[in-house]
Amino acid sequence: MAIEGLTIIGESINDSVPSTKKLYDANDIEGLKELARVQDAGGASWIDVNVGLRTPEFMAGMVRTIQGVTAKPLSIDTPDYDLAAAGLRAYDPARAGGKPPILNSISLMRTKMFELYREQPFMPLLLSCEHEEDGASKPNRTVSENYASAKELVRLANAQGIPNEWCIVDPGIAPIGSDTEGITRMVLDTIAAVHGDPELAGVHASVGLSNFTVMLPLKRADGSPVKGSLENAFLTLAIPRGLDVIIGSVKRKYQILPDDHPALVCLKDVVALTGYDGIMRVMEYYS
Repeated sequence: MAIEGLTIIGESINDSVPSTKKLYDANDIEGLKELARVQDAGGASWIDVNVGLRTPEFMAGMVRTIQGVTAKPLSIDTPDYDLAAAGLRAYDPARAGGKPPILNSISLMRTKMFELYREQPFMPLLLSCEHEEDGASKPNRTVSENYASAKELVRLANAQGIPNEWCIVDPGIAPIGSDTEGITRMVLDTIAAVHGDPELAGVHASVGLSNFTVMLPLKRADGSPVKGSLENAFLTLAIPRGLDVIIGSVKRKYQILPDDHPALVCLKDVVALTGYDGIMRVMEYYS
C-alpha cells in the first residue's frame, strides 16, 4: 500500500535494472509487458520506460507495446533528445484516458527538450541538481544553487505554456551510504524551499527513491531488513516538506515511520552530521 497523496512512478522497465536489462538483451517483449502489468496492478500511477542506449525506433516500439497492456500513462525516461522525441511521438494519450506522459528528465543542460511539448504535451520532470557554467554541467552543492536551478527550470517550462501543476522538480537524491557532502540534507531543504515558494505553488517534488539505498546491504547484522526502512525514513522527513512523487517500486511497503523508529533516528542523525561521520552513522545502524 502506498502513502495517501504519494504518486508512484513504477521504476521496473529500466535498462539500468539488471533483471530488466536481461529482458531487453533477450528481446523478451512478453517479460517486459508483464512488468508493466505487475506495476499497473501494484498501484503505480505512471510507468517508467527507459530503454538505455537503444535506438529511437526501439523506444517508439516499446512505448506502443507497453501502452498495449496498460491504461496507465507512461514516463518517457531518457536524457537523449532523439529518444525522447520518438517516445513522445509514439505515445497515445487516448490509451491513458487522456493523461499526458511524463518526460524524465529535463535539466538546464537539456532545455531543448522543452520544444517537444509543442508536438506532444507532457509533464516535465525537472532535474535541478545541476547548472550550466562556461558551457559545462556543474553539480549543485548548496540549497541555494539547487533551488535557483529549480526556479529557472519552472520558468522555462512556464514559457512553453506548461503550468506549475504539471511540473515535477527532482533535486537529485544521492546514495546515503556514500554521502559525504550532505546531499541528503540539501535535497530535503530544496524540497522545502520549492514547496514554500508562492511563485512555485502547485509544483510537485520527486526523487528516485531506490537510489537512496543503492549498494547498501538488504539486512542488518541481526537479519532484520533495512533498505525499505531507510527509504521510509526519508519519506517520513520529505513528505511534510513537500515531496509527493517518487520513482519507486510497487513491491515496497512505503509508510510513515514513528519518531522512535531506529531507521528514522539514524537518518535524522545523518542529516545533522557532516563528512564521513554520516557514513559511519549508517554503518553503525547496520551493525
